[in-house]
Amino acid sequence: MSKKGRVIQSTGKWYKVSIDGEIIDCRLPGKFRLDKREVTNPVAVGDHVSIKLTEDGTGTITEIFERKNYVPRQATHGRRGEQILAANIDRAWVVQSVRQPKLSLGFIDRFLVTCEAYDVPAGIIINKMDLAKKHDPELVDELIELYTGLGYLILSSSIYDSSSIERLKKELLHKTSVFIGPSGTGKTSLLNTVEPGIDLKTGEISSYSQKGKHTTTFARLIPISGGGYIVDTPGIREFGLVQIEKSELSLYFPEMIEPRQRCKFYNCTHYHEPGCGVVQAYEDGNIDPDRYNSYLNMLESLEN
Repeated sequence: MSKKGRVIQSTGKWYKVSIDGEIIDCRLPGKFRLDKREVTNPVAVGDHVSIKLTEDGTGTITEIFERKNYVPRQATHGRRGEQILAANIDRAWVVQSVRQPKLSLGFIDRFLVTCEAYDVPAGIIINKMDLAKKHDPELVDELIELYTGLGYLILSSSIYDSSSIERLKKELLHKTSVFIGPSGTGKTSLLNTVEPGIDLKTGEISSYSQKGKHTTTFARLIPISGGGYIVDTPGIREFGLVQIEKSELSLYFPEMIEPRQRCKFYNCTHYHEPGCGVVQAYEDGNIDPDRYNSYLNMLESLEN
């Protein structure tokens, strides 16, 4: 008899599936791997699946139900295709620290473009505000104004600031949320503070590279009190775009949607062509310079 459940953890070879509060270790038949050659993980944390129980108490995944959305990244270590970080998400949060490691606007913007392309509501968390120096709060205020104006929810936080933690808790309640960001930005510490008792392992910052050391090895779907789930993911140093064409890229920048309609050429890249509505909007000060630079950097990175 088949049972329906949700994947709460993937270790590569085994999947933990939650069914009515019971956790069952499950295998994935080879046919699914063959069908999904361009995906490094055919089953992702957050997937709804059907399983068949075996005599030893484990299970076999027999069906992967259609996803409402998912967050992908370019596969790493020379592998082709994409890696699915989490599926069926109500909001994906990109976590950056104000310091240690250094805040990366490029990472934020690549993340937001991916969420726009894959229909995932996105939010931004600027963490470790307790480490902020003289001009950092002013910078964060500017980022809040910028991204709020583009329609994104952006929060500043510190595990030592109870009001910021309470605000974050409200945003997580009754939702499936995923935290994504480089190692060392404090994702795991935030989760431990939001949901005391889960006791996830935290790491340190390398004094040499000022980058975080990986502590989360596999993605996990963690239930939170009051209702809802959080996906804790391994730290990510780079966020590669997946299956986005150069001609589509500007569609995923909200501030470019309207001005691109005024471009002289239908296949305008919004870089060097004459009569470009996006370039004109940028020159008129209606597109933030850092956002436009992010667009150009992404445009250059795309092969097609």
